[in-house]
Amino acid sequence: MDSAFLSIDHVSVRHSNSTAESLCDVSFDVAAGEVIAVLGSSGSGKTTLLRAISGLQAVSTGNVVLDGVDITKTPTHLRGIGLMFQEHALFPHLDVADNVGFGLRMAKIPKPDREDRVAEVLDLVGLIGFGSRDVASLSGGERQRVALARTIAPAPQLLLLDEPMGSLDRVLRDRLVSELGDLINRLGLTVVYVTHDRSEAFELADRIAVLDQGKLVQLDTPEILDAQPASAHVSQLLGHR
Repeated sequence: MDSAFLSIDHVSVRHSNSTAESLCDVSFDVAAGEVIAVLGSSGSGKTTLLRAISGLQAVSTGNVVLDGVDITKTPTHLRGIGLMFQEHALFPHLDVADNVGFGLRMAKIPKPDREDRVAEVLDLVGLIGFGSRDVASLSGGERQRVALARTIAPAPQLLLLDEPMGSLDRVLRDRLVSELGDLINRLGLTVVYVTHDRSEAFELADRIAVLDQGKLVQLDTPEILDAQPASAHVSQLLGHR
């Protein structure tokens, strides 16, 4: 495997109101351009892991290293990370173009450059001509694409996706997962993708990390994971009988 672009080094998280750890001594590396899916049942620590990588959650112990730089104590907005949650949280008072360009405006990118970049990413996600549309008029799939465009517009070093398809119906989800995979490959993005959906993980990921009660219990390619689950829990999560 190539040298690590993202390194999660013995990271633990304990919330102030709990004696139990939400994450317990989790370690793994992600190579540049690799897609890691984080698979687990509800409460396994998946979202806590993403929040720790992004800086939205302080770690109790351990380090997060991105492209050779320890970012464990770096503020979220200075990490160069794009984060997209299931709740797309689009701004209802802004049109599509202004939603997509919001991060660029906060970064004080000049307006002409900002407009060019917004047009570029709307093209990438299949929304040419949607810039002036009201976000309230969009379908669920279109809102998901706008949220993705907003996330990738600032060209983040790392893309974190937390159940981005969770609110969509199965037919639309399957189509958009395929499109997302094509986009990730085309742009060469480094991605950590959290899901509880086995099919999403197997379609998108180069490797899959399985969490159980805050612990990393297996990290393998989809093929090895499917053929050699490390425990009865992993086997059950994969739907094996």
